[in-house]
Amino acid sequence: MCEDDHGHDDAQDHGHDRSGIGRRAVFVTGAAAALTLGSVSFASAAPRERRTGTVRGTLPPGSPDFVYVPVEVPRGVREIHVAYTYDRPTVPAGTQGNALDIGLFDERGTELGGRGFRGWSGGARTEFFVRADDATPGYVPGPVRAGTWHIALGPYTVAPQGLSYELTITLTHGEQDETPRPVYPPERARGRGRAWYRGDCHLHSEYSDGRYTLAEIAGLARAAGLDFINSSEHNTHSAHAHWDEHAGDDLLILLGEEVTTRNGHVVALGTDPGTFVDWRYRARDNRFGRFARQIRRAGGLVVPAHPHATCIGCNWKFGFGEADAVEVWNGAYTPDDEVALADWDGMLVASVRDGRRDWIPAMGSSDSHRSPDVIGRPQTVVLADDLTREAIQEGIRAGRSYVAESSKVSLSFTASGGRGEHAGIGERLRVDRDSPVTVRLEVTGAPRCTVRFVTDQGVLFTGDPLPVSGTGAVEWRTTASYAAYVRAEVRHEAAGPLPGALAAFTNPVFLGS
Repeated sequence: MCEDDHGHDDAQDHGHDRSGIGRRAVFVTGAAAALTLGSVSFASAAPRERRTGTVRGTLPPGSPDFVYVPVEVPRGVREIHVAYTYDRPTVPAGTQGNALDIGLFDERGTELGGRGFRGWSGGARTEFFVRADDATPGYVPGPVRAGTWHIALGPYTVAPQGLSYELTITLTHGEQDETPRPVYPPERARGRGRAWYRGDCHLHSEYSDGRYTLAEIAGLARAAGLDFINSSEHNTHSAHAHWDEHAGDDLLILLGEEVTTRNGHVVALGTDPGTFVDWRYRARDNRFGRFARQIRRAGGLVVPAHPHATCIGCNWKFGFGEADAVEVWNGAYTPDDEVALADWDGMLVASVRDGRRDWIPAMGSSDSHRSPDVIGRPQTVVLADDLTREAIQEGIRAGRSYVAESSKVSLSFTASGGRGEHAGIGERLRVDRDSPVTVRLEVTGAPRCTVRFVTDQGVLFTGDPLPVSGTGAVEWRTTASYAAYVRAEVRHEAAGPLPGALAAFTNPVFLGS
């Protein structure tokens, strides 16, 4: 990447007389997907004095995923404030326009792993600040130490004309306040012992690109009949320390992150408080395994999100070898969810074909950002020993769960053998290959919906529509030689040749010894 292509040296307005900031030459980091520009330096100032400088530049099409603007922060700075703008020229039909994300790393550096990470707002904000005692949502409060900080720019898409940006950096000098000690929500809520618990594990607030406050999410989760939720902001853990006041005996709040890479998104579900997971890599970099292991070391689950979503960078490219579960249903049911469901079913078939006992359970979450997104549509209903972080995660990992469009829908799905053998969702019914098996689904809250039983051969049974009451039971008889597994789908009435949208579906019951 040549210096002139970015126009950084030629296009910066440093305002030496006004701000006392200087510059150095552009240089490229060792990573092919990152570029570091010339540094910006500020002169020392008196307490309470502000120093402001402006940086302008242009990024061409084909720019690296991340461009870093170093800022030399002197001693005695109390607050860093950054505002930015960029142009949005008209582009030809079918061509992507400009979109520029932003974040901040402190004097500890930008090395992959995030030791110096201080926040990320993507494209959701035009300005942010960081102080010892406070920070803009998405950013992490903490000491402002002297050294080289970096503003991280992420050119998500660049128009053919290029992307011209302007950064306004303001340093406020003065004594720093004390950084508050973070308080995190408890890992246990009042449960019902071994029972079915409802949760939504993919949600966004004002701490990333959502519009909901944390209080609004907690209130809407309770109204949706949820027992647990998972904090999953894009590429930041900054909300973790703000959830405690919204938890309670009736709502378990797990902490995590939506790791939003350029080759797909993954929900880190239920990590240790304060865990940050880096996102600055692609599938070709062969680094995802490192961060999947980090999620597990932090006590979390690795859940690829909306794997067939059509938005840029959303389609999952890392494979499923590291997945603990997969988000098959994301928000309102759409064709990409139907593709994800079919793809997951293909994974089940592959596990049977290869004789593996391990398989990847399916989940569903709302991915709610703002009204009219419905928190709890859909929701994952988990059989767990109690309403605790560990028990919920174990139920999800084991596949003892089903997905429902709301708390109105409840399922009971079992398989029974002729000698009293019995298995539920996510379990194995151990019977001889030719022994008769009865599969039974009981449904409530699904008026006029149709039940389908899906096996490794495909859909082998479709029932009549349920009554207007939405309550009914359906049975089907098979053998392990005919069906290696059975899972249930409850679907709304079809509007055409394709099957109707899901109202609920289960993880499978496996048949055979």
